[in-house]
Amino acid sequence: MKPGIPLIIAAVAIASVGAFIAGRASAPNTASNDQSTSTDIPERTSRRDLVRDSGASSTSRNSPSGQPSAASGDTAVIDEMKQIIGTVDPLARAQAWLDFINTIEPDQFEGVVAEFRESGFARENMGEYGMLLTAWAKIDPLQALDYAKENTGSPFARNTILASWVATDPEAAIIWAKDNHDGDKANPWMVGVIRGLAQYDPSRASELMSSMPYSDERGDALQAIVPHIMAQGGDAAKNWASSIEDDRLREGAVKRVSEQLAKDDPQGTAEWLATSGGDAANDAIDNVMGIWAREDSTAAIAHFEGIPSGELRTNALRGLTNHLATGDPSAAARLLDSHAGDADDNTYRQFVWHSMREEPALAADYIGLIQNENERDQTYRRTLERWMWRDLDGAAQWMGSADLPEGVSKDLENRMQSIVERRR
Repeated sequence: MKPGIPLIIAAVAIASVGAFIAGRASAPNTASNDQSTSTDIPERTSRRDLVRDSGASSTSRNSPSGQPSAASGDTAVIDEMKQIIGTVDPLARAQAWLDFINTIEPDQFEGVVAEFRESGFARENMGEYGMLLTAWAKIDPLQALDYAKENTGSPFARNTILASWVATDPEAAIIWAKDNHDGDKANPWMVGVIRGLAQYDPSRASELMSSMPYSDERGDALQAIVPHIMAQGGDAAKNWASSIEDDRLREGAVKRVSEQLAKDDPQGTAEWLATSGGDAANDAIDNVMGIWAREDSTAAIAHFEGIPSGELRTNALRGLTNHLATGDPSAAARLLDSHAGDADDNTYRQFVWHSMREEPALAADYIGLIQNENERDQTYRRTLERWMWRDLDGAAQWMGSADLPEGVSKDLENRMQSIVERRR
């Protein structure tokens, strides 16, 4: 009987899967950063050696349909898998799944994964799927990656496998990711490497991320790294974000770091952005001020009053009015009116969008303050048409008393007629 995969590996898998599923919002629990201990590695290595010593093939076993299937004699394993997945109690299912993974022989993983996917479980049971892939990667990452390349279309499987592999052999995983990518575009394989590496070596993960071109993949890598940078403390996170050389990447990092810092210290975060300066700070301040306003709008507004004139102040005003407009559009309008010199077209446009549902007539009154004619007219068309769909009489009454641009007025009259005809 082979040694089982330590229960702690499954715990790591659960944390990793959470990051992949949230996508974009949550991250691996930093408590799992030290799970890859030196005592775990020899056991994983011995299991990988067991696969090689047994003469098990690393090539795919295919069914007559061309898809991988469980090896002969694995029917009991497949039946057990299906029974566990069908367990209603989530705690009982989780424990049974951990025990099940510990019983899978190295040469059974491919068949089990193939049957798991073919049965449709991967769509509804992403947590179990991620744990299964993580365990396979501990045994034979190359075989797991070969399978993912040939049979999966989404990045979930490859990212999970690579994140698991990098915990035991980061250099091998990095080399594999580089060797399996051609062209100048961002390397999609590197995202999984960075996800896994960020848990225990965020500096190296940051280096790999910084070498990637601007892309969705680089954004995914940034999202994976930030939680682990934040675990080092606020000052370290600020220094890390500010030190990034690539302008667009630095902007993204400052925005994500400031979002996290603002949850506990909005004032300190706003002050950091004010002193750091640059486009990154200017772009991030509106979100920070909005977060602060949700907790203490009076303090946030008082802080805004002390910001010198310029882009930072304008963006701070936009963040405040965006927050106020969702609950009290009249208060947001008063703030705008008292600081009209700080508002720009984007400020007014955002105010309109955020206040349209609560007070559509008030929101529509501010569209005319947008200076760019194209943006102003498009905002009229989009917002008033939506208003007509919700409240035709109210929109018609407002339009009857408004001095709209001629082209906009004709377009909206046609849309109104179309709506009336559809409702007959």
